[in-house]
Amino acid sequence: MQSPPNTLRQAQQAAIKKLASIEHAAADLEAALLLCHVLDKPRSHLYAWPDNTLTLKELADYEALIQRRLAGEPIAHIIGLREFWSLALKVTADTLIPRPETELLVERALLHLGAISQPAIADLGTGSGAIALALGSERPDAQIHASDSSEKALRIAISNANELNIKNICFYAGDWYLALPGGTKYDLLISNPPYIQANDPHLTQGDLPREPLSALVSGSDGLSDIKQIIQYAPTHLKPGGWLLLEHGYQQADAVKEIYQYHDFTDVSTYMDMAGLPRVTEGKLPSS
Repeated sequence: MQSPPNTLRQAQQAAIKKLASIEHAAADLEAALLLCHVLDKPRSHLYAWPDNTLTLKELADYEALIQRRLAGEPIAHIIGLREFWSLALKVTADTLIPRPETELLVERALLHLGAISQPAIADLGTGSGAIALALGSERPDAQIHASDSSEKALRIAISNANELNIKNICFYAGDWYLALPGGTKYDLLISNPPYIQANDPHLTQGDLPREPLSALVSGSDGLSDIKQIIQYAPTHLKPGGWLLLEHGYQQADAVKEIYQYHDFTDVSTYMDMAGLPRVTEGKLPSS
């Protein structure tokens, strides 16, 4: 009988073959991340010591994690972490898993904030806190307010802020602007709101079935929350302030029309790493 793989290299190669059966999975990366989680070691350890031997318990634990992944559990939920903007964020089934394309929002925000000292920022629907924490890490002089209707998600965001020692963010529970302190005006509003249509077939694919539906779906056209955020943004922005939104790749034209209907200027859409229209921004007139 063939002996089980017992070196780091052998175990990882066996895992890659199994994980390759998952559609759209990055089998090499996921096999490495799961093994690092079992060993509590960085990925560099796998390259430095590929012939180290795994114990029987480590092999069993690794196989258990692989089976969870094969059953459809998102890898971010299995290991409890997701990297965003080089920050290690705790994620659970109560939060949206931060995605690389959302980093475009952070990039655009930092450009607009470049010349502003001590900017006031609001992150609407913060989830795990990814956007607010990225901005807070880059702009420690900023005053950032982050809201979410899910108190479970907010607990994760607050935990992430404490773990990363980012102290310039205040978190508020409630729907969109209703959660924010009354009378506060912001230099920049930013959000990755729900934007998937209620009947979208993608909701049954990949990691989406394991993520909170309230963070994904926004009415029959996917635009209900986006419309609300844009409509009330002028009440909360300083003159000349910016609103930045992530949206579905097929929604860019509709989102631009909503911005323009509410008298935003300089409305532009930007492409994500895959070349898809992903972020639209607009400026409140200065007068």
